[in-house]
Amino acid sequence: MTPTALIAEDEPLLAQALQRELLALWPELCIVAQAGDGASAVQAALTHMPDVLFLDIRMPGLDGLDAAGELAERWPAGQSLPLIVFVSAYDEYALRAFEAQAIDYVLKPVRSERLARTVARLQTALTRQRDDDATLASLRALLKAATATAQPPLKLLQASVGQELRMVPIEQVLLLEAADKYVRALTRDGQELWLRTPLKELLERLDGETFWQIHRSTVVRADAIASATRDASGQWLVQLQGLSGQHKVSRLFAHRFRAM
Repeated sequence: MTPTALIAEDEPLLAQALQRELLALWPELCIVAQAGDGASAVQAALTHMPDVLFLDIRMPGLDGLDAAGELAERWPAGQSLPLIVFVSAYDEYALRAFEAQAIDYVLKPVRSERLARTVARLQTALTRQRDDDATLASLRALLKAATATAQPPLKLLQASVGQELRMVPIEQVLLLEAADKYVRALTRDGQELWLRTPLKELLERLDGETFWQIHRSTVVRADAIASATRDASGQWLVQLQGLSGQHKVSRLFAHRFRAM
């Protein structure tokens, strides 16, 4: 079958240059779509289901890492994840987690000899069974590295309740869930609070052993998990102590529950 690819790059001239280089090195490759931002890349990838994604790290709105994370969660069950190549102008990303074979990278400006090695790796990978677990593990490592911070751990949440600013000890929080422009927090005593700090910023200061991210939009307190069950489709669902309802575990974070 003809291999297919999507290029997500917010600079049109760089996108065109990458496409020219790719087609010179890999004439059989069909570029099914180009996108100029992360959100458009996600939609185009879900529409065309390409074999390979070339994602610029720095794009407006949803960046390349977040776009890859969202695709990992929304990719149809039973379908192999696409091979991912990140395109970056910064060596910092290359030094973190790209040495894993599941995810490759190229630096801007793209050089033919380096891109040739990437193409050879992709061609070999497409002839083998996809190792989605390895891809997901590499992506989790990258996302974790991207949110690494030297800031002190979060001890209090500041939540607005009417005209009142309430200080909530982090020990009381069971659930954090992104909702539009806010983050919804549920506490042990049943309070529902709304925070203006983005979930991504909160994650930078949360203890990863105490708070588990189970979805791109959901973080739960690990010791508050009452049970984790799988539905008929194989998706994990988490029930928290003292709270009604279940919370979906995405493909990206399902590894936490496989030993259960």
